[in-house]
Amino acid sequence: MSEVKKPQRRLCRIACMQYLYSWLINHPEDINEDLRVFYEDQEEERDYYAFADELIFGVIENLDAIDDKIKEIANNWDFDRIAKIDLSILRMAIYELLLRKDIPPVVTINEAIDLSKMYSSEESRRFVNGILDKLRGQLNRPSRQASWD
Repeated sequence: MSEVKKPQRRLCRIACMQYLYSWLINHPEDINEDLRVFYEDQEEERDYYAFADELIFGVIENLDAIDDKIKEIANNWDFDRIAKIDLSILRMAIYELLLRKDIPPVVTINEAIDLSKMYSSEESRRFVNGILDKLRGQLNRPSRQASWD
């Protein structure tokens, strides 16, 4: 049987999560140079990852608001003790939920849960799902469709 190729947006989300994880561990002085080097190790050419770039820059530019939202929703958790991979997934998904209204919330949440299944633990999957589901309930838009307002 041939290997099933993952959809482009899934690969972009994986790249985004991986980059955000490495960025969290070691903030580079020059993000553009750091991304250039990062993409050299990816399977596809850089332009294939345009959606990943949008997510990466969106998360970094809105990091304080995203982290504030995580702290608000996960009020019983010590923010600094959230696993770094889970934090990277949450940051990406919360950016999408809050600022990318062209993506239906259920798509974002399902993708984040799938990433946590692939890269984290069962407990992490439940944690990520719980945080994102609470945020979905706060959104003033349909869960299953994009909105363009």
